[in-house]
Amino acid sequence: MKADILNSALPVLERALLREAACRALGEDRGPMDVTSWVSIPEGAIAQARIVTRENGVLSGIPVAEGVFRETDPSLEVKILRSDSSRIQAGESILEVEGSLRSILTAERSALNYLQHLSGIATETDRYVERVRGTKTRILDTRKTTPGLRALEKYAVACGGGVNHRVGLYDMFLFKDNHLAFFKNPEEMKEVVAKARRWDPPLKIEIEADTVDQVKWIVELNIDRILLDNMTLEQMRESVKIIDGRCESEASGGMTFERLREVADCGVDYISVGALTHSVKAIDFSLEVIS
Repeated sequence: MKADILNSALPVLERALLREAACRALGEDRGPMDVTSWVSIPEGAIAQARIVTRENGVLSGIPVAEGVFRETDPSLEVKILRSDSSRIQAGESILEVEGSLRSILTAERSALNYLQHLSGIATETDRYVERVRGTKTRILDTRKTTPGLRALEKYAVACGGGVNHRVGLYDMFLFKDNHLAFFKNPEEMKEVVAKARRWDPPLKIEIEADTVDQVKWIVELNIDRILLDNMTLEQMRESVKIIDGRCESEASGGMTFERLREVADCGVDYISVGALTHSVKAIDFSLEVIS
């Protein structure tokens, strides 16, 4: 998925990504065939079903769930009742599907798994965004994602009101402590930044700083953002003062929900939170056959 799509105000999932996600989930769940539905449900049985949320939250994953049903059986009719980014209430129907009962039951778990996981991410992101409301700080995701699900998980973050950081190693320069350890002095880093500035197409440049002293020389390199890693509140406040709007600032490292507000009050532009994707609680959904 392209970074510009991920960072749009209303994210859009590419058709190829949706189909790949649907096929991957169905491949591991259905396998050669759904043996239980095959022996218990007559071939021509037609039914209508709906997906209901059991918890309050922020919805994400509707295009993926729809893709699962359509990939299972193109003849299924899917009616979307609530769109992604919507706030949903327990007991609310979000999607209806009609057609072969065998197909509906075969698709059920894969569709629900995506909705549960992605809505969990969107809901948690919304909670973090609300925590810093009233400040200039925005919530960023990270690359701490489930292997193979990064694009979908970053989409869910955006549904919850968060901002996507780089998608991968290819769409932004981010020089971290292990990169900086290779260089003997700041002068060598100047040459690296100059080389990065000549990259075509242009990419943003960010450099990690672990100390206030590092911030003092990094800010002179004319880059886009400085990552303030594992700093105390006092160090962050001092760093923001040194940066003085010459580039963006991002706080990272141990960013728990409880710490968010006091970190935002230091004046940083962004706070990056790995917990949005690496340890989120799923939102409960169920599929009910109604006729």
